[in-house]
Amino acid sequence: MATFVLVPGGWHGSWAFEGVVPLLERAGHTVHALTLTGLRPDDDDVTVATANLDTHADDVLRLLDRAHITSATLVGHSYAGMVIAAAADRAGGRVSRLVHLDAYVPRDGESCWSLTSEGYRQAFADGAADTGYAVRPPFRPPDGGDPRRRPHPLASFLQAIRLTGVVDRVPRREFVYCSGWEDRTPFAELRTRLQADPEWRVHELPTAHNAMREAPEAVAAILLGERIADASAHSRQAHR
Repeated sequence: MATFVLVPGGWHGSWAFEGVVPLLERAGHTVHALTLTGLRPDDDDVTVATANLDTHADDVLRLLDRAHITSATLVGHSYAGMVIAAAADRAGGRVSRLVHLDAYVPRDGESCWSLTSEGYRQAFADGAADTGYAVRPPFRPPDGGDPRRRPHPLASFLQAIRLTGVVDRVPRREFVYCSGWEDRTPFAELRTRLQADPEWRVHELPTAHNAMREAPEAVAAILLGERIADASAHSRQAHR
């Protein structure tokens, strides 16, 4: 049985995976869904202001230590692609699989800020105008979105990642591309790059960005290695 560590993207906490967790547990797996430092309801202003990418990678590493996990599947959504890459690089071989769920896949020296689109950079800047350190949730959709979203530590979006190359030796590395928001996605070029890399497996879901909320069964199927029922959702492996 696998051990899944689910890491939410910007402005979200563990609740982002509430539709996925029971599906994985029902299949017999152990699941840990995290809320990162600075996103917890009781975090004070100093905690939010000082939380950065290193802080969030340490959140994951502390969980691995606390739960004595030696073979983790790290799943990171959106911004958390940065987090799981940093954590895996420092985990001493305790990560056996990475799943970047419509998420950034950084190389050494890159940041969420440098990798994202101009629209998101503007949203980060505008969202931090109130405090200078916390980015209020952007892009409020017509349905109101998730009311539990919280301001996100700006420093975590800005900090450049430092990678030693250990992350590139994780045995299984996967990217899930959500094609249902192609007018705004910052991940189109990343998908093309990873499709050409034989070390990566690329999946596609016809959902908007928050696939865990829109299609938890399809997300769980990918994590469980199952065939996705929806014919328009598919996975492919380049050059295999």
